Amino acid sequence: MSIELQSQAAPAVELPRLNRSLRPSAKAPVRIVHLGLGAFHRSHQAWYTHQAGDAADWGIASFTGRRPDAALALAEQDGLYTVVERADSGDSFAVVSSIVEAVDGADMQRLAALVAAPATAVISLTITEAAYRLGTDGHLDSTAPDVAADLALLASGSGSPTTPLGRLVLALAARRAAVAGPLAVVCCDNLSNNGTVAHNAVVGLAGAWDADLAGWIDANVSFVSTSVDRITPRTTDADVAAVQAACGYRDTSPVVAEPFSNWVLSGDFPAGRPRWEDAGAVFVADIEPYENRKLWLLNGAHSLLAYAGQLRGHTTVAQALADPLCLRAVESFWDEAEANLSGADLQIPAYRAALLARFSNARIAHHLAQIAMDGSTKLRMRAVPVLRAERAAGRSGAAAALMIAAWMDYSAAAAAFHDPLAEEAAAANRLSGTERIRALLGLVDPALAGDAAVVGLLEGLCGTFGELAVAP
Repeated sequence: MSIELQSQAAPAVELPRLNRSLRPSAKAPVRIVHLGLGAFHRSHQAWYTHQAGDAADWGIASFTGRRPDAALALAEQDGLYTVVERADSGDSFAVVSSIVEAVDGADMQRLAALVAAPATAVISLTITEAAYRLGTDGHLDSTAPDVAADLALLASGSGSPTTPLGRLVLALAARRAAVAGPLAVVCCDNLSNNGTVAHNAVVGLAGAWDADLAGWIDANVSFVSTSVDRITPRTTDADVAAVQAACGYRDTSPVVAEPFSNWVLSGDFPAGRPRWEDAGAVFVADIEPYENRKLWLLNGAHSLLAYAGQLRGHTTVAQALADPLCLRAVESFWDEAEANLSGADLQIPAYRAALLARFSNARIAHHLAQIAMDGSTKLRMRAVPVLRAERAAGRSGAAAALMIAAWMDYSAAAAAFHDPLAEEAAAANRLSGTERIRALLGLVDPALAGDAAVVGLLEGLCGTFGELAVAP
């Protein structure tokens, strides 16, 4: 169901709520289980599944992460929600029906039952980079408190895991017990070689609990790498009102996204998959060039703008990009990144031009505070590879280093610093001078922290964007 309308005055009468009466057809059977029910999942993977030519065969059961709120709200609407594509020229609206169950992530019984069902062919993940609990060596940190707690629960056989990894491992154990056959895990988080990351995290946690389960996962579960892209800001009350005015119904769970979307996948689907290519998804043999293009050019610029922009007093991507100092920093970083990107079909100049247009869309209020979260994890994929490549080529890597320096300044200035290493960052910020820089850099990359030249480079770059107090 698609509605192409411009916003209009809200009607005076009470409107019907979006519900199953607006479902265009019968519910599809659950064949995909998703962990991480949030706005991006709904604007991207669920949207692609809705657009697939065989969508009637591929329903999604989506589970929340930390809180059940999104599932409760969406369940009241029978899984239906509105995608608002927000362009400079106006909004368009479409009801998406691919989510057929919205479930509290803590409902381990339902998750295990669905993953163990023979019909389930795909498990997709948008659990955020930090949730993989990777150490600086790229492998699972089994000493992380929540991971250790889940391992204790698994070992005891009582209670339910609280982390996405723990829940997934327990659900995969149920599939093995049911002899339900192979399936694919599709990672849709912004991590380089994210299929391998997901494999290492899942098998690492499984192996710490049950070596036989880890072996079964290796033999029966494929881990698909993807590059995902669609700017999806948080939904506001104004967005809810816009849907109500334009569509004539009340939707408590709309999602706003830019018109642009991109999905590149690489890997095997032993139990089948939807025809996502009908909606524009691309399947490739080698995903690394596409991952790096997106991680460095789009996500890297987002991180740089998130820290530099807030230090300069901005709140959205569009505002920060309009600041000449921030724009120059982004362009310089892109120059460094481009020098280290290779691939016949990457079309880097056109990609950069498109990013400037997308970032400048003032009608997409992409908030910098949202992007700034979990920086110590994100910078390992967005800044560090470019910095290392530049220095290996005999160049300074100053533009990539500036992103890290801006994060360092932000970590000291932010009223609310959301990061898995927030306590360690606070301790580092109690130091001064070179010792502070070295300690903060050690949270991102311990090896670089041992390089006196890199530490000196960062020390000189700190303060570039000022030291203004940023909003919480």
